[in-house]
Order: sequence, then C-alpha cells, then structure tokens
Amino acid sequence: MARVLFAVTGSRFWTLKDGTQHPCGYWPEELAVPHEVFVNAGLDVTIATPGAVTPAADEAGFTAAMNGGSEEPGNRFRSYLASIDDELANPVDLNTVDAGDYDLVFVPGGHGPMEDLASSQAFGQLLWAFTANDKPVAAVCHGPAALLPASDAGEWLFRGRQVTGFTNEEEGQVGFADKAAWLLEDRLAAAGGVFGSGLNPWEAHVVVDGNLYTGQNPASSQPLADALVAAVASVGL
Repeated sequence: MARVLFAVTGSRFWTLKDGTQHPCGYWPEELAVPHEVFVNAGLDVTIATPGAVTPAADEAGFTAAMNGGSEEPGNRFRSYLASIDDELANPVDLNTVDAGDYDLVFVPGGHGPMEDLASSQAFGQLLWAFTANDKPVAAVCHGPAALLPASDAGEWLFRGRQVTGFTNEEEGQVGFADKAAWLLEDRLAAAGGVFGSGLNPWEAHVVVDGNLYTGQNPASSQPLADALVAAVASVGL
C-alpha cells in the first residue's frame, strides 16, 4: 500500500504587501478531492502540518461564487472534510517527518502555503529527500509555493523543470494580484522553473516532469490525484 504524506498549511492568514493579514488556510476542494481519490484507491494517507497545528479551510472555498455559481460543490467538500475531521484535528508534525516513511508527498493549495510552507527550510529539505529517491512530489494551485525552499547553496532543486501553479491571471481574477506581496507564477519562474499554464484560466491543467507533479488550479485537483494514483500503481506500490 502506497503511503501519502499530505502536507497541509498550518497558516490561517496570508500577509499582503500592505502588511494586513487576509484570512485563509487550505482550499477545501484541493484537500477533499485528492484525499478521497487516494483513499478510494487504497492509499494510506497521513495529514501533516507544521508544528502539528490543526489546519483551517478557507471559507471562500465553500461558496457558490468560487464553485461555478453552485452551492453543491461547497456542500460536498464540507461534508467530506467533516467525515475526516479526526484526521484533520490530529495531524502529525510536518517538521519532524521522515521521507523514508512515505512514497509520495502532496501539497494542497489555498493562500496558506504562501505564508508558511513557502519559507519552510524543513520542508525544503524534505523535498530533497523525496527527490533523491525519485519519489513523487506533487502540489496544486498555490501549493507549489511549498517547492520554493528546496534550495541548496542558492541552487533550486527544481530549476529547469516544467511546473505550473495558480497563474497571475487567475490571481488577478480573484482580486489579489495587486495586493499580494509576491505572485506564485513570478516566483516559480524567477527560481528557474519553466512555468506553463493551460489555454484558459480555471480549466484543469496538470504538468509532470520527472518526479515533479503540479496542477494549476482547483479544477486540477482530481486529474492530478488520478495521475499520482496511476504513477504509484505503475511501480507496484
């Protein structure tokens, strides 16, 4: 049985460029949907956060406005998250986990990772360990911010790799492009990533380059999780 380290932000806010703290957390769809895909595929999932704090969902992710105008998706995500409340309430400490105990790592988005995982040297070292053993490293939407601290002597682990994530255009459409202290697309490209996106904003787009799996936005959650299930199945995990 493949073992998934579900690396979830522990932050409940995102600091904007004017210093204000925007309430956020993880994005509900990006945790609920992949978690369910992994469990249904028979994978063993462990939720972890920095310091083992209980993660918080960004309430905006449950709204009809952020789910195509329908209340149904948000209600479905909330129901699934309630069904795994014990797991969410009792995460392991992401700062102390051993990559050897897991077969892949997955980072859901939401603006939270921009606040904590993006600067976590402990998580950066963990990504080096996963990559050294050619284990999948996956992140969706703002989750790829967690890839940024994987640097050694100024050399980014994923330099030259194809990567995607929440785009500047999408950030602008949710009203934060002008408010953010930095933008994910810009930072990934500046680090040396070969950033790409789908033809249209908000449509699913998944990029795989070696052991690195990234998804552009919430709609990419399911296809990204499906790709990871296929990957571990292909090696007999």
